[in-house]
Amino acid sequence: MKKKVVSLLLATTMVVSLVGCGGGDSSSTTEPAADAGTEAPAADAGTDAPAADAGTEAEAPAEEVEKPEEITIMVDGTVFTEENGRDQFMAKLEELTGIKINVIQPDHDAYYDVVGQQIASGDWPDVLILASTQMSSYGSEGVLWDMADAWNNSELKTRQEANNGAGVVESMFIDGHLYGMPVTHGNGCVTYVKQKWLDDAGITTLPTNFDEYYDMLLKLKEAEGVDYVVAASGFLNAEAPYINYFPEFYQDAWPSFYQKEDGTWADGFAEDSMKAAMERLAQGVADGVVDPESTNYATSDVRNKFYDDSLGVFTYWAGTWASNIKNNCENNGLDGTMAVLEPIKEITAGVQGQHDGNGGYIDRVSPAWCITTACENPEGVFKYFIEAMQDGGDVQFLWTYGVEGTHWSTAAETLYADTDDPKTYADGEFHMLDNLETPGSQYTKAHIDPMLALTELANDPRETTVAPEALAAQDLFNTHSVGAFVVPSTDAMNQYNGDLMTEKQSLVTKVALGQMTVDEAYAEYESGGYADMSQQIVDSLNAQ
Repeated sequence: MKKKVVSLLLATTMVVSLVGCGGGDSSSTTEPAADAGTEAPAADAGTDAPAADAGTEAEAPAEEVEKPEEITIMVDGTVFTEENGRDQFMAKLEELTGIKINVIQPDHDAYYDVVGQQIASGDWPDVLILASTQMSSYGSEGVLWDMADAWNNSELKTRQEANNGAGVVESMFIDGHLYGMPVTHGNGCVTYVKQKWLDDAGITTLPTNFDEYYDMLLKLKEAEGVDYVVAASGFLNAEAPYINYFPEFYQDAWPSFYQKEDGTWADGFAEDSMKAAMERLAQGVADGVVDPESTNYATSDVRNKFYDDSLGVFTYWAGTWASNIKNNCENNGLDGTMAVLEPIKEITAGVQGQHDGNGGYIDRVSPAWCITTACENPEGVFKYFIEAMQDGGDVQFLWTYGVEGTHWSTAAETLYADTDDPKTYADGEFHMLDNLETPGSQYTKAHIDPMLALTELANDPRETTVAPEALAAQDLFNTHSVGAFVVPSTDAMNQYNGDLMTEKQSLVTKVALGQMTVDEAYAEYESGGYADMSQQIVDSLNAQ
């Protein structure tokens, strides 16, 4: 198995941003954590058979894997909180799995602080949710159980492979160890192009390579008479996946650390692919298709410029955000029809060749469910709790949509009857219910986003609960993306990588704006001692 790795900056605040918050109205224009748009509240199908027993056998017969009677789990706000029906959810989960579940659930914003305190106390839960940084760190410290063998010999792997989800799990291996199980794609960005702009420019075929993409930008600029066509919140992001807002310009370049085919580590910033990417950005700014103010924009600034028709191309999150983009353009009197680009040829070649031609857009590292080494029966917990979450049946339905009568219903009823936007449902029509914690908005999903699931869910009502444009954009991303990879933690990484990435951002920006050449940028990189910092990190990774 090829190891894949995405650089992890070890600031806890960054990590927290990677874990989506609880549910809400999918039409909201509020910017979600890390712009992912993957917030959710929990869910369930309400069917009878415990899905943990349905097709989830590992290689050993079921009777040889003992089911735990009771476990303790530690979760953040991506699992239903008490205010959002957690007691009802856990009661249903216990009914389906036959396991008594004790829950530790700190405030979402304080989750990782409390996790650290819990680990330091020595009183570890059996299971906990961790973002990739903590998973890497705690795994190397012996806190987490290696579930690699359990996964490789499980029916779960087979189900994920059938749904293009196994690659997400494979990307989370760290030096051959698997310390956590994701239940969804991490999500990422696709490139949206306004259909009206394409029509105005006479473009009937979407670009398949960079030359065609760049030609499209030039034609859109000329046809619309705008100052710029595309922008982003910065020319290089400070945290992984770094390049997701300008994928066509970066192509196979990677500005941080990655593992080569021979198993050794390198810093992609020093390679020719990165220099070529910087040249492409500079050319885009010089030609007036890339907005130079990208260096000062927040993501909300770019969204607003897209909504007021100042821009025609926008690389942003797949899924729910496709609906948000459509709705906000229409609210401003614009045509909300969007073309969504498949990754161009140069992207599918992959970051440092690691996509193998199978994808292109980068699927960020998802949070994962981890089993601690304090757990007395990790094999049983994996089989009957972790694996059951993605059983394709009742348990997965619960984790996806919540509890019938609490989070969803099929009863005939009208929600919000006294408002300007009543929603009426016929008997038997699946629909989400009003949010218990924030009345006035329906639940949209649970812990597992149905658009991001790694395994197929039987009788999934997502076709009726998810807007078609959101579903189309998410399915395109899921099909044409590869999992980001996890970089092991080292002392040198912790010491230098923050300053190193700040300098890389600065140099990319200066080159893009024409303030220095690529050669001058790398001369400064060398003279400032940053190349030496990079080498110390590379050496520390290769010494592991």
